[in-house]
Amino acid sequence: MADASFKDVPELFETDLGESLTARTESLSTFRELGPPDLCHVVKSTGRSGQRDLGSYHYVSGVDASSSASLAAYINSLTYAIEDDSGWFTKGSSWKVRNGCYCCFNAFSRVDVRVDVKIPGGVNAYVVDLRGERHEATQEIWQETFLLIANRPITNPEGELRFLQAAEALFLKGWQVGSDPEIQVATVVSNHLTNAILNERPEVSSLLAKSYLGMNEEVKAVQIMSAAMKQTPQSYTLLHVQCDFLRSKGNNEWALKLARQAVNCAPSEFVTWEKLTEIYIDLGQYESALLTLNSCPMFTYNGRDAHRNLNPTRVHLPAKGTIFDILPERSKTEDDEADPALLRLPAPGLRGTWARAYALLTRLVSQIGWDELLKTRSCVFVMEEEYRMQKAQNDIHSHSSSTADTSTNVAAQPATPQRGASLPGASKKDGDADDDASTRGMASPARSNADDAGIVEDADDAGEVGGDSDSDTLAIANGIPTIRISTESDNDKEEGAEEQANGQGEDLRVWTIFRAEVAHFKTQHVAYRKTGLEWEILGDLGLRLHHKEEAKEAYQRCLDAPRYSYKPWSKLLDVYAEEGDIQRTLQVAIRVAAYQYGEYTEMTYPTQIAKCFFKLGQIHGHAKISYTLLSTNLPDQVMKIMENYLHYGAVFKVEGYDF
Repeated sequence: MADASFKDVPELFETDLGESLTARTESLSTFRELGPPDLCHVVKSTGRSGQRDLGSYHYVSGVDASSSASLAAYINSLTYAIEDDSGWFTKGSSWKVRNGCYCCFNAFSRVDVRVDVKIPGGVNAYVVDLRGERHEATQEIWQETFLLIANRPITNPEGELRFLQAAEALFLKGWQVGSDPEIQVATVVSNHLTNAILNERPEVSSLLAKSYLGMNEEVKAVQIMSAAMKQTPQSYTLLHVQCDFLRSKGNNEWALKLARQAVNCAPSEFVTWEKLTEIYIDLGQYESALLTLNSCPMFTYNGRDAHRNLNPTRVHLPAKGTIFDILPERSKTEDDEADPALLRLPAPGLRGTWARAYALLTRLVSQIGWDELLKTRSCVFVMEEEYRMQKAQNDIHSHSSSTADTSTNVAAQPATPQRGASLPGASKKDGDADDDASTRGMASPARSNADDAGIVEDADDAGEVGGDSDSDTLAIANGIPTIRISTESDNDKEEGAEEQANGQGEDLRVWTIFRAEVAHFKTQHVAYRKTGLEWEILGDLGLRLHHKEEAKEAYQRCLDAPRYSYKPWSKLLDVYAEEGDIQRTLQVAIRVAAYQYGEYTEMTYPTQIAKCFFKLGQIHGHAKISYTLLSTNLPDQVMKIMENYLHYGAVFKVEGYDF
């Protein structure tokens, strides 16, 4: 079966013929957004009566899906890709591609577009709906499909132009394809389509203000923002663009007002509360930042659409040349083991809004420290148990006071018991006052203890007309959202905040122990040893806690072990590119490229390597990067791979390509 494989296309062989197509059809109803990568299924045959046909499949991204002819051409190209192991004394490969099926999901119409190709024979194009029924493929569906397929990789300016033309026609349907996990409701402005447009060609995207700011056209950006605010003053995305512009100019106080307005416009979106928290941290208002962070709405993380996992009979991953010779053996060693305490850290498992909220919390801790965070937390929040204990004490105190007053009045005037009958009402009023004061103190942490008399006085008034509404009004007037702890949703939010704080505390505990051990071993002049996986986990921990130098050192120590791992090289690539170190960036980039080509990961431009090269190009220019590559005397095949990244930048004329 070896000669049934493609020469340079990775593929998985089916156990039962056609099972991948059946599984995709059954999974169509589970696709929520853009859908999974395209599926290409082929059937190979020898033409002999005693030999059964083989079915294989692979996933594709970036094939032109503007018509059935372009997809049929891709399947036809596979007929020339079967391995030919024949010699001078044997015939060529007996395996031939008999037919193929190309499947791509249309997120606009919620159908799967498929093209069946029979070789030799004809081409049949159709669509399959969520119920598995076939329908005709119209021209409108083909336009939508092309736009969604081109939404992933764009390899040349011509493809970019066609993509933008299709996007212009379907722009108002963009909300149908979904949005990032941090966005609660997809809109015309916030969705996968506009994000792709913004990344590829900012000057034609809907967020022109943000685009012009990115192009250093600040005057045009301000003019556009001014005109747009007159038409859509309630757009939180536009308010956020203004916030970022003001923050870049150092006007955080003005940005704070806009961020508050954005929260009022979209209180159910995580990103509005996140922006407000960031500005509070910039201003040093840590109590307000912690309170706002606790108010962030958290969403369940929904990952990307994916195919159902099948058990293939064989996996074929053809090697792509000599670049893999620099990689270590892919086998499990003692360097792949780690301390259970490091493996159990909860923070790496966070996704979506939980991960971003945790990042805000770590930024807050990096500025004020863990002890100060706990002190601020005790000032800002009244935990539920503390609230109940305080309420019980107030009730006991009020009841004892009312009992004493009643007995005194009865002893003085035994003939008039009516006066004592009105005291429970007064006692209840005092109790209400204390409850409201506790809530108000929690909602307004910035109020000092010197104002206690005023709080009690306000609470007495609130007890007569309803303390909850007055408490809310006072909190809103101070620009701080009201927090209640009596409802189930607020209890869940409190538990979420508690879990985040516990996760932060666990990270800090492990990091503190690690740094203390390092310092101790240095004073003893003894080498500090960890396994490769442990150094990798400690590097991730250092990045989470904003200790970049220590994290870089941990990743470098991780590379001392002959361990097959892509992550430390990838992290160091970002670090060296950020520092502008050309030599180290290129050395690490070669390793990252080897891992990416070996594992068929991140092959769509611009990859991580390309982005790092572009970052260096803004400082040094692409010519210097190219000459530095030449001086390394790389093998021709490796040199060609690295030059492709610079070629991509020249095609799209990124900053620095011409010097």
